[in-house]
Amino acid sequence: MTQTITVIRGDGIGPEIMDATLHVLDAMNLGLRYEDADAGLVALEKHGELLPATTLESIQRNRIALKSPLATPVGGGFSSINVELRRKFDLYANVRPATSFPNTRSRFSDGVDLITIRENTEGSYISEGQEVSADGETAVSITRITRKGSDRIVRYAFELARRTGRRKVTIVHKANILKSTSGLFLKIAREVAAEYPDIEANEMIVDNCCMQLVMRPEQFDIIVTTNLFGDIISDLCAGLVGGLGLAPGANIGKDVAIFEAVHGTAPDIAGQGKANPCALLLGAAQMLDHLGKPDEATRLREAIVATLAAGDSLTPDLGGSGNTMAFARAIAARL
Repeated sequence: MTQTITVIRGDGIGPEIMDATLHVLDAMNLGLRYEDADAGLVALEKHGELLPATTLESIQRNRIALKSPLATPVGGGFSSINVELRRKFDLYANVRPATSFPNTRSRFSDGVDLITIRENTEGSYISEGQEVSADGETAVSITRITRKGSDRIVRYAFELARRTGRRKVTIVHKANILKSTSGLFLKIAREVAAEYPDIEANEMIVDNCCMQLVMRPEQFDIIVTTNLFGDIISDLCAGLVGGLGLAPGANIGKDVAIFEAVHGTAPDIAGQGKANPCALLLGAAQMLDHLGKPDEATRLREAIVATLAAGDSLTPDLGGSGNTMAFARAIAARL
């Protein structure tokens, strides 16, 4: 069965890592078809806007998108194209796995295998009520937490744990200080957790969670938390396993899902073939899981791990002297 996905090549190193990723996916003979769509600076140059209506229509039509990093000019349009996409398609669940990989520059060579699930549409990132006083001395912004948003993200975490055989969900909060917003999230999380007696649930204040992640990351399985805390924790977790070059992300909604590399556009190395394609490749593996192809997702992850272990054509950030496409070819050969 043929599946069409919207492909957003992005800015900076985006086109390079997308070409590498599609090369690997093509080697797997999955019946995927690609519909190119523009966003970011390339879209601004071609269409006069950062996120054209044709791109939104493509994502809506195909319901699946694979996205490279995007740059957003300072001071123009909305603050983040990613935030705009999440709002437009109600992509409420941000799913960020962090797994130990061989032959990487990380503190933990093994033992890290966790998923951060971040509420993606409310909290501190709603951009409502933002204002600075006339004298420039005071800034205000609204943080909004809702029962609906909290319930569905925590429920998503427990359902994912049940579906994938994970045994523990850690609810991360700051309800000791933020008694209204974080307090509501924690209250609702406890209610949802009670419906899943087969999954262990524990609670952790966010600052303690960060310390525990650095000291003993093996104690975590799934972390679920609010938008701002999840943003910070997921990058911290990427640092445990070798950096953002190994960090994929999925943005899941009821009708649409967007899969991505979560790192930036790295304009300083764009066009030089130095970019590590692993994050987007791992995002593609998440996409295959979402498409009901878990065996193919496992094949892809195993080929990435085998290539890393062999040190075959590794990119400079991984300590090798290979280039982006050579690394992709090495992975494809193992498939």
